[in-house]
Amino acid sequence: MQLRQLRVVLCAAAMALTGASAHAADSWCAQGKTVHFAGITWESGSFATEVLRQILEKGYGCKTDVVPGSTAATETALAHNDVQVWAEQWTGRSEITAKAVASGTVKLVGDTLPGGTKEGWFVPEYVVKGDPTRGIKPVAAGLVSVTDLPKYKSVFADDEEPDKGRFLNCPTGWDCERVNTRLLKVLKLDASYTNFHPGTGAALDAAIASAYQRGAPIVFYYWGPAALMAKYKFVELKMPAYNDACWKTLRDESSTSQCASSYMVSHVTVGVSTPFYEADPQLMTMLGKVKFPMDFLSSTILEMSTKKVDGSAMATQFLRTHPEMWKQWVPADVASKVQASLAGA
Repeated sequence: MQLRQLRVVLCAAAMALTGASAHAADSWCAQGKTVHFAGITWESGSFATEVLRQILEKGYGCKTDVVPGSTAATETALAHNDVQVWAEQWTGRSEITAKAVASGTVKLVGDTLPGGTKEGWFVPEYVVKGDPTRGIKPVAAGLVSVTDLPKYKSVFADDEEPDKGRFLNCPTGWDCERVNTRLLKVLKLDASYTNFHPGTGAALDAAIASAYQRGAPIVFYYWGPAALMAKYKFVELKMPAYNDACWKTLRDESSTSQCASSYMVSHVTVGVSTPFYEADPQLMTMLGKVKFPMDFLSSTILEMSTKKVDGSAMATQFLRTHPEMWKQWVPADVASKVQASLAGA
């Protein structure tokens, strides 16, 4: 009886190994197919893309490349399986991806930014609390909420319209610019604040940095993860609670009646084409474990921007210096291959 049981166990094990090998042979990379990554242009997206791409190449033996193009173009390519991986998808922010997920052509994997993104209206901490080390006294100690802003319009006086404060919005055409413009009206702040638009994202950053370095008061929209979030101390102003219906009216171009809501917290995921998702469950398991804490990611973006380091070099540096993070995502044999490739680089 014991011999028979042993034979059954050995037979089952052999079948399991055979099945696993056959399944591995059917995987995307084992078939020699290239994994095409979307070429994301912003720092955090570029960094995440290169970390995942290098792990796939060095640890799993995949062939990879990066496909350049606009966000809309590469998200459309993902939906058509011309691109297999979009490394930093902010949920709820892309109509193209939302439709692709609903139709079943794209899958969202993991939750790469624990706690989700941060967006809102901010002031430098010294505006509210002062900064004794810089000799700065608080000029708006009672400023807590966006509803307090009319009382402090003189603190944030606009150079061109000094009887109003200045709110520093996003550049024209950005999704956040439209939301902020509507919020100013809904919150009845357009009567006491001008709606100032910088020309570019770099100009937005420059205006905030300039004010901060001078210790000047400024109220502005911003988001995280981002370099300035790591570089400076900001205080987020309280907004009305998040309301899904109101949020949709703030984003909907055709809406004629908006209501107030704080910004939606987006979860950051990895977007993958459904054929790739179905062909490589082992890789999907790995992608589901990827995590980049907010403070770490903001500091990484800051280093990339100040030292002019591109996503590829930053990813290699990350793999070398933070094995305690990425080794949690992959099996031991994969980790060994990645480690060996770094040692030989």
